[in-house]
Amino acid sequence: METPPAAVPIAGTSSGAHILPGSDDDGWIIPPPVKLSDGTTIQLYKDGEAWRAAFDFLKEACSRICLEVYIFASDDLGHAVADLLCDKARHGLSVYVIYDSFGSIESDRRMFEKMRRAGVRIQEFHPLRPWHCKYGWRPVNRDHRKLLVMDSHVGWMGGLNLAREYGGSSFLSLPSRRKAARRVDQWRDDAISMRGPGVLHLTRAFSRSWNYLLHGGKIGRAELIHDIHHGELGLLASVPTVNSPLRPFISELVQQAHKSIQLTMAYFAPDDGLIEELCEKASSGVRVQLMLPGHSNISLLTLAARSFYERMMSCGIDIYERRTVMLHAKTMVIDGHTSVIGSTNLDYRSIEFNCELSSIVRSTEFAQQLERLFAHDVRYARRIDPVAWRHRPYLDRLGQWAVSRTRYWL
Repeated sequence: METPPAAVPIAGTSSGAHILPGSDDDGWIIPPPVKLSDGTTIQLYKDGEAWRAAFDFLKEACSRICLEVYIFASDDLGHAVADLLCDKARHGLSVYVIYDSFGSIESDRRMFEKMRRAGVRIQEFHPLRPWHCKYGWRPVNRDHRKLLVMDSHVGWMGGLNLAREYGGSSFLSLPSRRKAARRVDQWRDDAISMRGPGVLHLTRAFSRSWNYLLHGGKIGRAELIHDIHHGELGLLASVPTVNSPLRPFISELVQQAHKSIQLTMAYFAPDDGLIEELCEKASSGVRVQLMLPGHSNISLLTLAARSFYERMMSCGIDIYERRTVMLHAKTMVIDGHTSVIGSTNLDYRSIEFNCELSSIVRSTEFAQQLERLFAHDVRYARRIDPVAWRHRPYLDRLGQWAVSRTRYWL
């Protein structure tokens, strides 16, 4: 598989992210849905198109809506979704919402009260205020999942929070929309929708979270593992436990690679073991490519990732830094066949402290779509030059090393 070299961004936008309505405003056309052997269809979305599709799904819901999200912001997009959920609840639909207390800490609580009054059933995941907790205070463990299920036959999941920067211009007021057309402030992210039998497992994942919050007990009650090792469609709804399957599963995927590994990751601060596994694969002839943020909302994690660059590039790993937007996507493609997409970052918080959600899709057609999306990101990325990187300033080296040693607490 060949990845095109970095090129001049497509005319009409300098970001490579969906800003204006329409799926091709940045040169990326939404691909056709992929049908699996069990009848499940999977549709890949990028950036604002993901929430535009989700909003349309919500409008079509007839009996039940289940939403689980880390950030439920009280901005243009958040209020648009909240108003729609209120309307659906008033018309008799069963509407369930889980939002994370820390992720939504800046949100206006009046928005949630408005939904409650309309009949929306709401659970706040692990409230930060101890007096709001029903079953004990667990401020460290967070719900980082992003999940939406409508009527048990349409599902949606990925890395996008419910906030303005993820929604494109469709949910902005007119002045903000004009501003977005002039200046890029979007985040690059991915999501998928599902129709068919596979949606059942998304429904089960939400039910596990809801029942855990409703009845308390061990957080392991919110875990769901379905067919992740060999199935055509697997789902890993992980929880923070000592024996989490998340890290071993990632290692298993890397070890299975024979031809290629493409990794797009918002927050990359893994343990030394995973770095060593990627380096071993690259040294053995597997083509390993990483797409990482050129800038981040968590600068320390960018420094932590860069502390590994020299070691990885010396083994033949190609590293790209996405420019002009905040890269928030989390995807992996192994050998052009096995794909992972969801909310899980490769850092200690995702693996040891968060509830996360990832879909595993074993489909050459879907993997090719993610590979084309990686190639699209390359057009808006800077390839790290190994020779120039080895000559970076000494103070940069020192800062990167220091941050890498503290990445366990980031």
